[in-house]
Amino acid sequence: MDSIIEDAIDEAENGHDEDERPAGERDAGAMTNEELAGVVEDLKTQITVIGCGGAGSNTVTRMAKEGIHGAKLVAANTDAQHLVEQVQADTKILMGRDKTGGRGAGSVPKIGEEAARETIGDITETIEGSDMVFVTAGLGGGTGTGSAPVIAQAAQEAGALTIAIATIPFTAEGERRRANADAGLERLRAVSDTVIVVPNDRLLEYAPNLPLQDAFTICDRVLMRSVKGMTELITKPGLVNVDFADVRTVMENGGVAMIGLGESDSENKARDSIQSALRSPLLDVEFKGASSALVNVVGGPDMSIEEAEGVVEELYDRIDPDARIIWGASVDESFSGKMETMIVVTGVDSPQIYGRSDLANESGGQVDSDIDYVE
Repeated sequence: MDSIIEDAIDEAENGHDEDERPAGERDAGAMTNEELAGVVEDLKTQITVIGCGGAGSNTVTRMAKEGIHGAKLVAANTDAQHLVEQVQADTKILMGRDKTGGRGAGSVPKIGEEAARETIGDITETIEGSDMVFVTAGLGGGTGTGSAPVIAQAAQEAGALTIAIATIPFTAEGERRRANADAGLERLRAVSDTVIVVPNDRLLEYAPNLPLQDAFTICDRVLMRSVKGMTELITKPGLVNVDFADVRTVMENGGVAMIGLGESDSENKARDSIQSALRSPLLDVEFKGASSALVNVVGGPDMSIEEAEGVVEELYDRIDPDARIIWGASVDESFSGKMETMIVVTGVDSPQIYGRSDLANESGGQVDSDIDYVE
């Protein structure tokens, strides 16, 4: 027994002996570490995040500052000054230089759409090789509303799993922006696997007395945490790993989704973080009708597997028993003493969601140009 233990310790300290026999003499299926590393590299999921317009570009900038593991960050806008002075990204695309002269879309979605089509070659080149593309935008204005569906369609045509995350305007922003957001959402739903909707008005329940500009900052942060959470669920090794195939299972043809975010540093942080996420103002849906759920749990080095599992058990009690639940858990040194839970629920209906639920089925994966924006 002692020799077995000693051999195990020696192996742990010095690693496995690599099979150095010629390839033709190895056992069938045997590979060297170098060969396995090559396979792993080929299997690495290529993820691109594209921020459309001012709000989308701000989200990408926040991700760049916060740090995101394993994703290429792209900002696409018609406003050249904003791209130069305020945006941080791996790649910046000035859309529609001929159409707008770099001065923005003037809150006219049709101009944002035409600008994206003018620059479709650059957009397609940026997306090339991506397995998964996040398209993020604030709907209701010009560039984001008009360009996001064009970019999402390009991603789908490139064969990428396409997830759009879009905010819906505050009521205080006026009826015209809301109407354009409605039209933009319908177009976006037609060309995305899943659209996660974040209603800005609901964010005010977190801090109802905030000035409007500070409320926009909260919107940026919610978008950032959503994309970062889903991306790092795949790209970072965790206590419970989730791979790209798992995420595709939930998100492919997922329709409209809602997101819930919660955290806790209490004594019962696992239970409290999931309950906080389930009570999230962003998640005003009937769980019984949900088709799938994606759950991401992040905790500190003190998080146990029992705590991570407790989060999922809490969700099982609330969601349709036939729904598919995929979950992952990861450890972050900065989360010592607390846990954060993100829930994405797909295939839902909600009073917060605009647009026709049958649009994606009718459109055949093309932007529906018959949906008019308000000029």
